[in-house]
Amino acid sequence: MFDMNDCSNDSELGIEVHQHVAIVEMRRPPHNYFDLAFLTRLAQAFETLDADPEVRATVLCAQGAAFSAGANLVDPQTVPRPESEHSVNPIYAQAVRLFALRKPMVAAVHGAAVGGGLGLALVADFRIACEEARFSANFARLGITPGFGLTATLPRLVGTQHAASLFYSGRRIGGQEALDMGLIDALVPREALREQAVAQASEIAASSPGVVGALRSVLRAGLTEEVRLAVARESAQQFHQFATEDFREGVLAMSERRTPRFQG
Repeated sequence: MFDMNDCSNDSELGIEVHQHVAIVEMRRPPHNYFDLAFLTRLAQAFETLDADPEVRATVLCAQGAAFSAGANLVDPQTVPRPESEHSVNPIYAQAVRLFALRKPMVAAVHGAAVGGGLGLALVADFRIACEEARFSANFARLGITPGFGLTATLPRLVGTQHAASLFYSGRRIGGQEALDMGLIDALVPREALREQAVAQASEIAASSPGVVGALRSVLRAGLTEEVRLAVARESAQQFHQFATEDFREGVLAMSERRTPRFQG
């Protein structure tokens, strides 16, 4: 059984379990930026729920204006990075833990899911969003290669062409375009978003947990290993890119809300 005391001292994670559905809420408003410590706690919480036979499905949601804006790059020196081109960014090691979970997850995306925040949304089996939601793989606008396993997960979800367009341009798309592209599964009014996510998770929880688990292992066969290989490749690229002038310019342009002037 999941012990609520495991997270009772964590003001940044809210966890409730009702009728075989666990609702995990990120509480780092307004942007729900994550760092290594937070992602480690998030992965641990989900692994604990994964081991609880009373939990059959989960919902990931968030407080604040954004679902998650990824890592906070205002101070780039605080952002975890690989120690060498042969090591994995420690943040992305937590992503692998999340993709290795065995129980279905529904993400309720009410605001921006940007950069690593988009990667986090793609951990879920299903994404429900509202028109106000925004999605962006903005890494190239920051001067680095996409991370969080997105080079594996985004093409798998929306196809290579759509993924390449989002990666190369770094543009933001709204809820309707995300639905048309297949990035999300449903578009609902913002006020009904969490209720709909819980309802979908409850429908899953009403099915045979053994059969759902078996089906999921077939449908997502090889995904964790794909993500593991992807984050290794992504980290190798980023190791060199973190030291470039383009990365510094990308972060500066973001903080100054202007178009970056990359020199290549």
